[in-house]
Amino acid sequence: MSDSSPAHSSPASPSASSPADARPPVVLDVWCELQCPDCRGALGDLHALRERYGDRLELRLRHFPLEKHQHAFAAAQAAEEALEQGQGWPYVEAVLAQVEELARRGEPLLVEIAGELGLDAEEFDTALIDGRHMLIVDADQAEGKAIGVTGTPTYVIGGERLDGGKSQDGLRERIEEIADRLLAEQA
Repeated sequence: MSDSSPAHSSPASPSASSPADARPPVVLDVWCELQCPDCRGALGDLHALRERYGDRLELRLRHFPLEKHQHAFAAAQAAEEALEQGQGWPYVEAVLAQVEELARRGEPLLVEIAGELGLDAEEFDTALIDGRHMLIVDADQAEGKAIGVTGTPTYVIGGERLDGGKSQDGLRERIEEIADRLLAEQA
C-alpha cells in the first residue's frame, strides 16, 4: 500500500500523460484500530484493492480506537507520527502484525517498531509523551461515532458505510462495485 500524508491519505501520483489521470481518486475511508485482530485480517483486502485500483483509489486511514484495547489510542497517535515521517501504511501494517504483542508490551513496542522501520524512534517517544497527535485521533473517533461507526474495520466509500467488524465476507466485492461505479461516473 502507498504511504499516507498527514491528512491520513495515500497520495495520488499526478501525471500529465493522460486527462484520466487528472481525475481525483475515489476515496475509501478505512476506520481502523491498531490493536484489532479484525483490522489485521482486513489487510489482505486492502492490498488487493490497491493492486486493482492503484492511484485511482485513495485509502485514508481513520482512527477509531476501542476502549476495550488498552493501547489502541497510543497506537493511533503513533500511526499519525509514522504518517508525518512518511511511513504511515508500513507502520500500520507492522503494528497490526503484532496485535498480541502490543497488548502485552504497549508503547515500548510502538517505539521499537518505528526504529525497525528506520523512523525517528526518539521522536515517536516524544510524540507519545507530548500528545501532539491526540486531536487528530479524537476528531477521527468523533466523526466515526457521528456517522455510525461502532467497530473496526469499517469502510466508507461513496457515502456508504460497510461494517467489517462482524465479518469481512463480501466486503471487498462490495467496495469494488462501488469504486467501479464511482470511477465510471467520472469517465
